[in-house]
Amino acid sequence: MTVIRQEDLVQSVADALQYISYYHPLDFIKAVHEAYLREESPAARDAMAQILINSRLCAEGRRPICQDTGIVTVFLKVGMDVRWEATLSVSEMINEGVRRAYLNPDNVLRASILTDPAGARKNTRDNTPAVIHMELVPGDKVEVKLAAKGGGSENKAKMVMLNPSDSIVEWVRKTLPTMGAGWCPPGMLGIGIGGTAEKAAVLAKESLMDPIDIHELRERGPGNRVEELRLEIMDAANSLGIGAQGLGGLTTVLDVKILDYPTHAASLPVAMIPNCAATRHAHFTLNGEGPAELTPPNLTEWPEISWDPGPRARRVVLNTVTREEVASWEPGDTLLLSGKMLTGRDAAHKRLMELLNNNQPLPDGVDLKDRFIYYVGPVDPVRDEVIGPAGPTTATRMDKFTEPLLAATGLLGMIGKAERGPLAIEAIRKHRAVYLMAVGGAAYLVSKAIRKARVVAFEDLGMEAIHEFEVQDMPVTVAVDVNGTSVHETGPAEWRKRIEERTVEVS
Repeated sequence: MTVIRQEDLVQSVADALQYISYYHPLDFIKAVHEAYLREESPAARDAMAQILINSRLCAEGRRPICQDTGIVTVFLKVGMDVRWEATLSVSEMINEGVRRAYLNPDNVLRASILTDPAGARKNTRDNTPAVIHMELVPGDKVEVKLAAKGGGSENKAKMVMLNPSDSIVEWVRKTLPTMGAGWCPPGMLGIGIGGTAEKAAVLAKESLMDPIDIHELRERGPGNRVEELRLEIMDAANSLGIGAQGLGGLTTVLDVKILDYPTHAASLPVAMIPNCAATRHAHFTLNGEGPAELTPPNLTEWPEISWDPGPRARRVVLNTVTREEVASWEPGDTLLLSGKMLTGRDAAHKRLMELLNNNQPLPDGVDLKDRFIYYVGPVDPVRDEVIGPAGPTTATRMDKFTEPLLAATGLLGMIGKAERGPLAIEAIRKHRAVYLMAVGGAAYLVSKAIRKARVVAFEDLGMEAIHEFEVQDMPVTVAVDVNGTSVHETGPAEWRKRIEERTVEVS
C-alpha cells in the first residue's frame, strides 16, 4: 500500500501551476513555429511572432505567459490501494496547492475567481477553488492532470444536442466562426462526443490535456472513425481562414482532440472547447516517494524569432493625438503607441456607467475625453517591475458599454483583443472613434512597453481597478477604423476566399 503525504500533493500542485504559468508545452511551441513559417498573412504572421517571443521571454523570466492565469481544472485518478497521511480532504489539499501557487511572491499569479457568481461576484483573492474531477481506479498511485484555463477561451465553449444522423464536422464548421477570436487562435479544439450533456463537456475539457500530435496522425493515416474526425474537423476549421487572432490566415487550429463515450440511441451530445495561445497543462504521478519533480524544458528548443514592425508602423503619441490623425488610420495598420492611457474592464465600466447615469462626476484622474482606454486586468508586479504581464482582455464584453461611454465622455479609442460586435462597431462609426487590437497571449511582451503604472480609481476592484499606464512603443493593430470597417471581418473573408480558390485549383 502506497502512502501519499498531504504536503506532497499540495506542493506538487503548487509547483505544477507555477511551472505552467511560464513554460508552454514544447509541442505547442513547435506547432506554432511551424504554422508561423508557413503563414502567408502578414498580420497573422506578426501575431504568431509576438506569441513566440512572449513565450521565450516568460520562460526566461519565469513570469506568466498571459495576464489571465486561469481557472484551475484538475483531473485525478486515485488508486484504491492508496492511503493518505493527511488532515485535509483531497479537494482541500488541491485548493491549498492552488493558493500557494497563486500567492507565490516570486511569481504572483492573477487571482480571477469570484464567489457568488450570480450576485456580488466577490474575488476570493487566491484563485480558489479549483474545479476538480476525481475518479477511484485500481492501483497504488495518484495520477494528476491539471490546467489553468483562461476566461477568453473558456467563454467560447459550445455545446449542442445533435440528432444521431447529423454531421459533427458541419456543426463545427458552422459554429467555429460564431466563436470569434476571443479564444486567441491559433490553438487546439477539444471535442467531447457522447454520454450526456455534462459528460460531453468534461470529455472535451479532458481531451485538451493531450499533446499536439495531429501531424503524426496525418503521416500514418487514421485507424478509426475518431481519428478520421480529427483530420476532417482540422481541415474544415482551417479552411475558414480565421487565422491567428482572427486577423485572417492559413492556420486557425493547431490540433483537434476528441474523446468519446457511449450515449443514448436517441442522442448525440457534442461539446467543443478551445484552448488558447496560452495553452497551460501539466501531468504528474505521485507514488509515495515525495512531491512530483517537473524538469524545466531546454530553452534552446524555443525558436529564435525577431519581430520588427518595420517602416510600415506608425508611431503615435497618445498625449497629443488628434481626431484628424485617428481618421487617417486604416484597418490592419500597425501602430506603436507612446504616452498615457487608462485601463478598464467589465466591473470598472459598470461603475463608470452608474456614475454617469446618476449625473455624478467621474473619479479624479478619469477624464476620458480624447483619450484611449485599454481593456486589461494586469498581474501584480514583482521585484523591479512597473506592472506584471498585461495583455488585453476580450473586447466584446465591453460592447454594451461602448455607445453610452463614447456619447457621454468623448472617449477617442479603445484597445483590447479580438473582434467587436455589431453594436460596438456602429457606435465606433457613429462617434468617429477607433478600436485597436493587441495580441492575446503576449502579455509579458506587452508589459515591457509599460514604463509607469498607477491606480487612479476603484482600487477595491483589484486587477479590475482603473490604472493609468504610460507606454512606449506598445504594438497594436487598427481593428475597427472610424468608418466602422473591421479587420476581423475583412481579413478572414479574404483568406477564406484564397483558401477556397487554392482548393479548387488542386482538385
